[in-house]
Amino acid sequence: MFENIYLLCYNNYYKEGEILNKKQLKMKPVGIEYMDQYNALLRYVFQVTDQELYSIGWQEKEIIRAKFPTMEKADVIGWFDNNNLVSQVAVYPMKVRIFGKKFDMGGLTGVGTYPEYSNMGLMHKLLEQALKNMKKRGQTLCYLYPYSIPYYRRKGWEIISDKISYEIKDYQLPKNRQVSGDVRRVKADSDELKLTYDIYASHTHGAIIRDELAWNEYWLWDKDDIMVAIYYNEKGVPDGYVIYWIENEIFYIKDMIFNNEEARTGLWNFVSAHFSMINQVEGNTYTDEPLAFLLEDASIKEIISPYFMGRIVDFSAFIKEYPFKPNVSEREWRFTMTDPIMECNQGSFILKISKNGNGTVSKISEQCTDRISIQTMTTMLMGYKRPDYLAKIGRIYTDENTIDMLEDSIEQQTPYISDYF
Repeated sequence: MFENIYLLCYNNYYKEGEILNKKQLKMKPVGIEYMDQYNALLRYVFQVTDQELYSIGWQEKEIIRAKFPTMEKADVIGWFDNNNLVSQVAVYPMKVRIFGKKFDMGGLTGVGTYPEYSNMGLMHKLLEQALKNMKKRGQTLCYLYPYSIPYYRRKGWEIISDKISYEIKDYQLPKNRQVSGDVRRVKADSDELKLTYDIYASHTHGAIIRDELAWNEYWLWDKDDIMVAIYYNEKGVPDGYVIYWIENEIFYIKDMIFNNEEARTGLWNFVSAHFSMINQVEGNTYTDEPLAFLLEDASIKEIISPYFMGRIVDFSAFIKEYPFKPNVSEREWRFTMTDPIMECNQGSFILKISKNGNGTVSKISEQCTDRISIQTMTTMLMGYKRPDYLAKIGRIYTDENTIDMLEDSIEQQTPYISDYF
């Protein structure tokens, strides 16, 4: 499904009246009066038809109503040719948890330009302005679901999470195993579901902390018949859930989360209880652990694909909040970093890490032989790829002692991101 539509901006971070080339194009906020144009641009760029909308139970006017609360919170800017919207981006205000600490994050979406206005640098300017706006709002990190990984890599984003899609035949489903808790079906909009996710996200690296905006986006493109089952432990505390629907004898899993092995077992007991109704299970998981290893019959089909991309917006501010691992001694690294958009992230830096894991960054004038890009810095600090691996493939230029120091300083856990916006 295409990236999000109908967003409203009311901030004043853009340079109103900025003119590009000779076409008298102006960058300004995309207000509510341009909603129809905003939607038309995205539907053109992503070629979304009425039939596709109807297939998931949406009428266009219903989408407008559903998106309105989100529109009021979003930062949307665009290029206009006279009064015609020709290029646009949107940023959602979100929060994420990085190795136990909460960060303000800008969720980039709604990206599109009409083809006759391509190759004019419009999108580059919009992304630059969007990132500057994020920096002013204290959003030190940006997530996005990419329509083109190469394009966003050139702009400073990098892959930070994967999605594993799997298919399990009915005869491959795990056999029932005794657990102390039980599974109960609840409504998709229940507070119990939100509580279950909050508990899970509170100790899960990379997870989006879902407020009303994030939950609205999470459900937006799902069918009305989607169902939820929660696993409660013996104390009645929710320890996991499965979100699913059944269609054409297939059990589709949108997402399954669990805090421990017992919850995982209980949820799969629930799925397997549908044995007589289905002939296979198809689903997605967003952890770095393939499901096959956990099944007795491991010969299932699994496809691993990149999912979300991320980018550090303001390197210095990000490092101030970033939780490095404690050490018996202080650590230091001098390096040169490149960033294709944000000037504040370009140049030579000295990174200092205290014994208790607090980091600070300062710009220095000296030339450094060690080199890294903002893309590589992002994926390394997010834990998606380790320093040793990044050095081996030529993404970090430094000596072995520095790589060992980075390995000892960065927590080892890959991000979990199951959202879509």
